[in-house]
Amino acid sequence: MKKIYFGISVAMLALALTACGGQQAANSNAANSNAAPATTAEKPAGEATQQETRTIQYLDKEYTVPSKTERIVITGSMESMEDALVLGVKPVGAISVGGKFPEMFAPVTGEAQSIGEKTQPNLETILSLKPDVILGSSKFPPETMEKLNKIKTTFPVSHISTNWEANLLLLGELTGKQAEAQKVIEDYKKEVEAAKAQLGDSLKDKKVVVIRVRGGSINIYPEKVFFNPSLYADLGLTAPAEVKAAKAQEVVSLEKFSEMNPDYIFVQFSTDENKDNPKALEDLQNNPIWKSINAVKNGNVFVNVVDPLAQGGTAWSKVNFLKAAGEKLSAK
Repeated sequence: MKKIYFGISVAMLALALTACGGQQAANSNAANSNAAPATTAEKPAGEATQQETRTIQYLDKEYTVPSKTERIVITGSMESMEDALVLGVKPVGAISVGGKFPEMFAPVTGEAQSIGEKTQPNLETILSLKPDVILGSSKFPPETMEKLNKIKTTFPVSHISTNWEANLLLLGELTGKQAEAQKVIEDYKKEVEAAKAQLGDSLKDKKVVVIRVRGGSINIYPEKVFFNPSLYADLGLTAPAEVKAAKAQEVVSLEKFSEMNPDYIFVQFSTDENKDNPKALEDLQNNPIWKSINAVKNGNVFVNVVDPLAQGGTAWSKVNFLKAAGEKLSAK
């Protein structure tokens, strides 16, 4: 009998505990119903991820980046530095040249930290800046890109001139400045048509060449590299055979260049690129062979019509070169 009584007591105790627990749960639910809605962190993982990241397509490849990409680091890509200048984007980390930021980038580098030289990114500094996204270069070797991607999603921004629109639109999308980027592109194309109309057929049979004095030597570029697309694709000028034959940046002797005998020469010269021979341009200008070239004899040599560090195949380079070159060529 005692055993039966004990069993009944245990059962009743269990029922009491269950009722008590149910009341606590009810009270808890009531309290929660008056609480603030759940935060993003409390939402299902899939939904939170969808809100916190986005996918961007660049040159036929997709990249996943944070929904807000406010902290941008530029490394290796001088093209992106110029695009930042066009759109007024201020990166937290940027490329230095000779240990300092070039003057042309002063409007956007005032609060930036140097992350190293163009081909020498400082990975520790980049990591310390906690970037939302990194703009690298298509010139980087795979091992460099791999290291950068371990820090944050890194875009291999193209150094090819014909990708200038895609590069500018990429930065526009990352920073919410798509409309500004699109307007720059549309305005440039209008300016090209106006320049072509002004020049007419005046340069139809003329040789126009852009050279870069680097390391004390004359360099020419392929038809679709540097400032050449502005001359030959945009303005419709005819590229000299030597330019068409070039496969990459090519050093040519002064003797060979004189045989090309251009009618107009645009020279880009920076002392930063001629540290071993800072008087290279002056020496060139004093050389009798140089003086024998048609462009030189006729006063049609134009030095640094845009900043000598300009990459040529970017929105900034194209807009400013078109304006300067158009004025020089139409005045002749």
